[in-house]
Amino acid sequence: MKLSLSFSPCPNDCFMFEAIVNQRIDLEGLEFSIRLADVETLNKAAFAGAAEVTKLSYHAYAYCTGNYVLLDAGSALGRKCGPLLISKRAIAKDEIAAGRLRIVIPGKYTTANLLLSLAFPEAQDKTELVFSAIEPALLEAQYDAGLIIHENRFTYEAKGLKKIIDLGEFWESKTGVPLPLGGIVIKRSLPDDIKHKVNRVLRRSVEYALAHRAVSRDFVRAHSQEMSEEVMYQHIDLYVNRYSGDLGKEGKRAVEMLFAKAKATGITPDAKENLFLSPWHPTAPGNY
Repeated sequence: MKLSLSFSPCPNDCFMFEAIVNQRIDLEGLEFSIRLADVETLNKAAFAGAAEVTKLSYHAYAYCTGNYVLLDAGSALGRKCGPLLISKRAIAKDEIAAGRLRIVIPGKYTTANLLLSLAFPEAQDKTELVFSAIEPALLEAQYDAGLIIHENRFTYEAKGLKKIIDLGEFWESKTGVPLPLGGIVIKRSLPDDIKHKVNRVLRRSVEYALAHRAVSRDFVRAHSQEMSEEVMYQHIDLYVNRYSGDLGKEGKRAVEMLFAKAKATGITPDAKENLFLSPWHPTAPGNY
């Protein structure tokens, strides 16, 4: 069976899924057509139902739970890995709360924007840009503040930009649980055995990547051409962790808490479906 698999060109995704792309592991008879795109593009493609298996922001997942279910493997979730709100000039948090600043964000449906809305609901003057264009826009004083994700957290200070708030620290201080940023979802319409097969393949790919770190270097580097190798591996080490192979109870609790807080504040709709992949029982009626 051939399935479409979409993920971002960021180092953590390329690192985790290189073993699938280059068929270094047992794919259990599956074939994958690969598409790489920035996370907000992936979010919008998921809304359109364009991908069968895709990375997306947890914020975006709240809008398409009817068509997709979250896999246990492939998530970006952890501690001290949150998006940062930064600026060119020193800005106090009360200026953000006053709601008068122009803020550039990496996408309406990114988890970063969800966290910003939770921390500063008054901040409504937002403009969307692809994540890689945010730092240049701030340096040119086109906006007052910007929300950065991915590897930019390792480079903004060297460019003379300043941190206003770490939204990951905000989340952890309020909840005590890890921060769910993005996950891998699969279409609910696919057979259950295929969903579980894909989940096993993704987990196997993550495990292979962690056991053979150097093997994926060329693939990761090909999609991170403007990034130093040091920053590339800082990014991987931050976002690929024990939750990447399996969310586990703690990871699932964190996702549920993010959904509950977003719904309670009116940011996202209520998800009526089960968020997580159900256990596979191959002998159950209807499973062949």
